[in-house]
Amino acid sequence: MADQTLLSVSHLVKNYGAKHVLKDINFDVQEGEVVALLGASGSGKSTLIRTLNGLEDYQGGTITFNGKTVQPSKATWLELRQHIGMVFQSYDLFPNLTVLDNLLLGPLKVQHRDRAEATKEAKTLLASVSLAEYGNSYPRQLSGGQKQRVAIARALALHPDLMLFDEVTASLDPEMVRGVLTIMTDLARQGMTMIVVTHEMNFARQVADRVLFLSDGTILENEPAKDFFAQPKTKRATDFLDSMSF
Repeated sequence: MADQTLLSVSHLVKNYGAKHVLKDINFDVQEGEVVALLGASGSGKSTLIRTLNGLEDYQGGTITFNGKTVQPSKATWLELRQHIGMVFQSYDLFPNLTVLDNLLLGPLKVQHRDRAEATKEAKTLLASVSLAEYGNSYPRQLSGGQKQRVAIARALALHPDLMLFDEVTASLDPEMVRGVLTIMTDLARQGMTMIVVTHEMNFARQVADRVLFLSDGTILENEPAKDFFAQPKTKRATDFLDSMSF
């Protein structure tokens, strides 16, 4: 694994009014590293990962990406989202566009790439997520698992340096989960830098290099995954793992 720091979060604070949602969050992510954000519902995981893509503002601290401190603004985040891909639980595909056109939107409209080149790559991406024959289909014609695989391919079409996954299997039927996790596992093996919010403990244990365990808006543990799963250091993390069936 490379030892180049891609993302650095320092003393990050996020409030909703008087409610402190993220409290003095500090961590780094190295190039090629897979970091799992774990914790009970309401611990701040989704808020944190959304903050890293500018979907939530923050009231204190700094985010540094690729050596540059982020100066929060709409223009800054629009630029950064070309380098920080994100996949949501809710797919967020454009229903009026075909699957192929969903993939082409970013490369053509945002990155102004050549249509022929972008189309060729989009078709390759669809094949890589086992959807080669669905390019002319519309999202309404796809299953939940297929939509989520399209969403992953769409994010990859922008050539991101970092991929964020926010509970991407949470709304899927159990039989659809495996296909999505397989794609994410393949991305990890290919060296994609990833931050993953998940309740799939077996997946996290097998794929993550490191675990950030959140509780009540703070990072209680920041440990190599093998150490966290073998012997968590806090009772809160122990209780959390005991409550999960894996």
